[in-house]
Amino acid sequence: IMLNSIKKIFTQKTDYKKLKKEISPVPSRFIKDLIDSINLGLIDKTDNLLSDLSSGEIANIIEQLDSDDRKKLIFFLGSKIEPEIILELDKDIRNEIVSIVGEHTFLDIVSKLDTDDLIFILEDVEEDKRGQYLKLLPKKSQRELVKKGLKFPEDTAGRIMSTNIVSISGSWTIGKTLKYLRQKKEVLPDDIYEVYILDNKRRPIGTLNLNIIVRSTSGTVVKDIMNKQFKTIPIDTDQEEIALGFKQSNLIAAPVVDKSGKIVGKITYQDVIDIIEEEAEEDLLRLSGVRSGDTYSAVLKTIRSRFSWLLINLITAIAASFVIGIFESSIKQLVALAILMPIVASMGGNAGTQTLTVAVRSLALREITRANALRIIGKEFAVGAINGLIFAAIIGTIASYWFQMPLLGFVIAAAMMINLMIACLSGILIPLILDKTGIDPAIASTVVLTTITDIFGFFTFLGLGSIYLL
Repeated sequence: IMLNSIKKIFTQKTDYKKLKKEISPVPSRFIKDLIDSINLGLIDKTDNLLSDLSSGEIANIIEQLDSDDRKKLIFFLGSKIEPEIILELDKDIRNEIVSIVGEHTFLDIVSKLDTDDLIFILEDVEEDKRGQYLKLLPKKSQRELVKKGLKFPEDTAGRIMSTNIVSISGSWTIGKTLKYLRQKKEVLPDDIYEVYILDNKRRPIGTLNLNIIVRSTSGTVVKDIMNKQFKTIPIDTDQEEIALGFKQSNLIAAPVVDKSGKIVGKITYQDVIDIIEEEAEEDLLRLSGVRSGDTYSAVLKTIRSRFSWLLINLITAIAASFVIGIFESSIKQLVALAILMPIVASMGGNAGTQTLTVAVRSLALREITRANALRIIGKEFAVGAINGLIFAAIIGTIASYWFQMPLLGFVIAAAMMINLMIACLSGILIPLILDKTGIDPAIASTVVLTTITDIFGFFTFLGLGSIYLL
């Protein structure tokens, strides 16, 4: 059987290089052949399969594998695993790697990353272990930079900036600048977008991108061609503000400065892409009451992370049921009320969620301001009223013919219109109020909105039904 398996692997004709160009995700048959080659101890074959993959693709494969196969692949890679692969992985899988290769090997690998990436990895480590990990970093200078970075509040420029910057004097010529860049090529960052021109107090006075450097003559003085209209980022700036600033100013990089104006690092568009992805994922998950990494977390850990959210939802559902209980006698007398009441609450919830989603996004992008807030609130109220009128006519007509009760159609139509107006108004007001009080709208808005639309929907419909139908 083993001989046949080996023969199959060596005689297969699949052109993975061609397949990789044609298909974006790594094919499942490629992953199967990779694990087969590891199981059979075919080192050269495994190395060949991995050689054409990027760090992101290898990370994706590691995340797709089950625990046993993942362990085999990580064990095979060992100390040869690229630090960029670890950077792409979920933190729970990074912990698995530590348990397989050991703390010393893990830290030797990730120490090759830039400071900002190393901080990103270590900030997810439990605090009691973080100090131990820092001591194991091979370079003292790197250790101090990481310690300093971890002291800044999470999601601020100090945490995400890279300290590896290229700075020169404004009195230099282009020729001297190029000579300096060639001499320092071993310590320069892999990607240079801008060179920063500093004064004698290390405060940025201008920037120079590589395009200008390579197009200028060697005798040109830097200060004569540098860009003086540049943006700086205070070290305590929140990452959402950073992403918004890059978007508005079309930046590819920007220097980070401390309170005295001295340059301490830089942030590039690559960092901003990570910020945008992280913020978008965070808002999406928070709206549903889950957290990042649940896919790879243990069952009990996932249960704990979701339990509190579900408990809050249970309490709000009980509140809505209490409203229904008030009209128990009315429901007993007219069963049609029980049949139709979920429609009113459901439509209100969906209409409110639409408005809520737009509002949370607009707040994140700073599209809602004090100047236009009233206009946007008015617009959403108008949308709720018009949609309410349209759907009131539809459901009123259906209910009238269904139960042969025109008055019932009128009651549900009125309840539908009122609830949709309240839902749209709540969908815009709730995030605005939460944002004003310093609470992240993405965390609490859904629960509050659902409670309001359910309670008002049931109360309006059953209340009108009790008045006009019984």
